[in-house]
Amino acid sequence: MSETNRPLVISAPAPRTLELIFSRQALDALNRRYRVVEADPENIAGLDDATLAEVRYIIGQPPLDERTLARMPRLRAILNVESNLLNNMPYEVLFHRGIHVVTTGQVFAEPVAEMGLAMALNLARGIVDADVAFRDGRELWGGEGNRSARLLSGSEIGIIGFGELGKALNRVLSGFRARVRVYDPWLPGSILTDAGVEPASLETVLTSSDFVFVVAAVTSENEGFLGADAFARMRPGAAFILLSRAGVVDFDALIAAVEAGRIVAASDVFPEEPLPLDHPVRLLPGFLRSAHRAGALDSAFKKMGEMVLDDMELMDRDLPPMRCKRAERETVARMRSRPVSVN
Repeated sequence: MSETNRPLVISAPAPRTLELIFSRQALDALNRRYRVVEADPENIAGLDDATLAEVRYIIGQPPLDERTLARMPRLRAILNVESNLLNNMPYEVLFHRGIHVVTTGQVFAEPVAEMGLAMALNLARGIVDADVAFRDGRELWGGEGNRSARLLSGSEIGIIGFGELGKALNRVLSGFRARVRVYDPWLPGSILTDAGVEPASLETVLTSSDFVFVVAAVTSENEGFLGADAFARMRPGAAFILLSRAGVVDFDALIAAVEAGRIVAASDVFPEEPLPLDHPVRLLPGFLRSAHRAGALDSAFKKMGEMVLDDMELMDRDLPPMRCKRAERETVARMRSRPVSVN
């Protein structure tokens, strides 16, 4: 294929890079099939008219307005390699023009689910605290070290949100013979039942669970909806595990509930990232911390590149994207997650 015949792709995946999300072989394939123009995500409008007129795909989800989109008559798809869809472009215009907006975020589902399982097991058995005590010569042997321990097996588990991450979490929990209840107001109960979980109200999930996993995206309807009242309704000593985005939680209320000994908690996400060194959650007993690293595996990043290449090849043949998840007209503008700043 000649230089002029290759479709043009704008690369704007910051904070990620093409080298992060494509293997060497996949990156070679990308450059062989397409003309790739690196661009500042914050200034796509600054590209010249000739370049924008030729763009077929955008890798990344840079802010775009109607005027800039009007300068891209050949645009077919925006391929988000962040994870969550962002409320930074006029989706109605994109849908009207038949431009696909897709995300590769599902690559993180399995690794984050495995981390969630590890966090639950740690909260149940005190693994990290016992290790630290052992290093310091303060270990408690045998049953003395298990006074607050319990089993995940046969427990009652609640999951808030049942997208790709919720489904992956349910799969990794399947061997523990737990009773799993799910609250997700965007899904009919039949979908949950078909997945082998029990549809439940938020109230039931909070009051009836030994472990509560939060895997819901932040939307215009649920920012901060898990606050002091929610934590007060949980079973005393229950474990609260936050895996999606901190925006769904009143974090001060979560800290207060753990500090009071009402519940224990674990989180991979925080209101500020990186978290200030003097933030009170850093030294809080009963709180297990992870620096937004649950999904950040190289294997997951490289899978993004595979998905992008596969779907661009399909769209080149006038077929719809099949590997990435497509944005839905009814829900995409409700998304309120903040973009990541660190991979």
